[in-house]
Amino acid sequence: MAIPEEVISEIKYRNDIETVISQYSNLKRRGKNLVGLCPFHSEKTPSFTVYPESGSFYCYGCGVGGDVITFTSLIENLDYIESIKLLAERSNVQLPQDGYDDTMQRVKNTVYDINRETAKFFHNYLMGDSGKWALDYYLKRGLSPKTIKHFGLGAAPDSWDALINHLKSKGYSIGDMVTANVVGKSDRGSYYDRFRKRLMFPIINIRGNIIGFSGRALPEDEKKGGKYVNTSDTPVYKKSENLFGINFAKSHCADRIILVEGNMDVISLHQAGFENVVAPLGTAFTSEQANLIARYTKEIVLMLDADAAGQKAIKRASSILENTGLSVRVVVIPNGKDPDEYIKANGPDRFKALLEGAVSDIEYKLLMAADGLDLNSDDGRLKFLSAAAEIIATTDDVMARDIYIGRLSDKYGVSRTALNARVDELRKKNVRTQRKAEINNVIHPKFSKDDLNPDRRRSIKGTAAEETVISILLNHPDFYNEVKENLPSDKMITSLNRRIYELIIETLENGKNSDISVFAQTLLPAEVGYLVSLQNGNKGGNSPKAVLKDCISVILEENMLLNAANPSETTVEDWAAQLQDIINKKNKGN
Repeated sequence: MAIPEEVISEIKYRNDIETVISQYSNLKRRGKNLVGLCPFHSEKTPSFTVYPESGSFYCYGCGVGGDVITFTSLIENLDYIESIKLLAERSNVQLPQDGYDDTMQRVKNTVYDINRETAKFFHNYLMGDSGKWALDYYLKRGLSPKTIKHFGLGAAPDSWDALINHLKSKGYSIGDMVTANVVGKSDRGSYYDRFRKRLMFPIINIRGNIIGFSGRALPEDEKKGGKYVNTSDTPVYKKSENLFGINFAKSHCADRIILVEGNMDVISLHQAGFENVVAPLGTAFTSEQANLIARYTKEIVLMLDADAAGQKAIKRASSILENTGLSVRVVVIPNGKDPDEYIKANGPDRFKALLEGAVSDIEYKLLMAADGLDLNSDDGRLKFLSAAAEIIATTDDVMARDIYIGRLSDKYGVSRTALNARVDELRKKNVRTQRKAEINNVIHPKFSKDDLNPDRRRSIKGTAAEETVISILLNHPDFYNEVKENLPSDKMITSLNRRIYELIIETLENGKNSDISVFAQTLLPAEVGYLVSLQNGNKGGNSPKAVLKDCISVILEENMLLNAANPSETTVEDWAAQLQDIINKKNKGN
């Protein structure tokens, strides 16, 4: 059984979609709807639309859509039932204690429990006699016992089954251990502890749940099995969507968040009093992590390592952060040190001064553009100014462009007019390229209709008519009897639209509202987005009943023509009967 419809309606009523989404995207009113940058993919021009009247949203760039429950599910990485529970908790709606299938939630709860017990096991081992090798390393790295406890640090023993035996003693099955990814299974079918003789860093999400682990080898063991072993994706963990230290940093980052490269950088800086520091989790910085940061702060400071890989990471992160609305600044650490090394060698005050000297994203790019060039030569200056013009052209801030053009003009003896003209030329080129890409995204979105509904190619005309019928039925459920009588589901041309059509008919037959939340429990996320686009497409216009009749006729005619093209599947008698049926329906409509 599903959660009662009236409970879901109450939850949606108390969690206004505009209010909820505004916490994740800066929305601006456009007529009766609202638009903003999509929180699910990078874009420069808003294609994300919120429809307050229908309580839904849809992105014309990536095709994602749904209602406030669907949005919460996607943005918080929760399943449908978890999303309902979260929204119910936020709005003080009491959920029934039973009546729905919570199998996935029970799986997740078990993984959380195993992770918590595993973290305790690693920490207790660290603090015991056998873990002295790991504790000595932490202390040698300058970590205090208080910091070790604060981050729940631990160590994994050099054993193939110590954790397995411990978790078995706590009543957990080997299958659940594998699901939590703390135990692996070999090709021969045997099971083993995934983390062995490693320094263990629990990964904790914004709700305080332990969702995974990062295991670091001692320096002398790095060549044996790699520097890090990390939890793979599980029912509660996806590394591209989480950040190390975010559970602490979220309460200390109203002004800014500092992004560093490694776990030890985060821990050392937190210990020194800089509690607004986070790091990616064994992966390159992602758009999901950027969107997570944007929920908690207004500025991000990139403080990645000074080596070539670190500079490449800064460039990638800057590109991802362009469309988040965050102010981006960059710190270049002297002498190629990482943040952990620098703060240990120079102390918090020097680090604070370094932080206050962070340059803007544009200034950093200009510094990198000049690197390696002979700026005393005409050729070197020309190459630098050409690169600088391209960098300045990327910002939409008119004042910033004017300041940098002025500085370069004064410093390198080039006229403001010439430099400004070059920047304007590049901006126009960038706008043309951007518009072309955005138009292409609308025509061929990430979840394109052709990919979602490949049967569309059989009959573009018939598929368009099906979409219009579904759109009208969602907005005018009172047409239900007429539609059901005149359009049997087996006449629908595409399997996707047939399935959606049958679902709508079944919903209305059972006396339920044709609400997006009803379908979100059955359809895939991309299909929900497709349905929302049809719901808000106003395909019926001002004469939905007349349009509906025409579309039914088109579907029946196209169905007949397609069957006629396959004579082995349709007899002459069937073809004649279909033709007579269409004629009768047309006469009935006149």
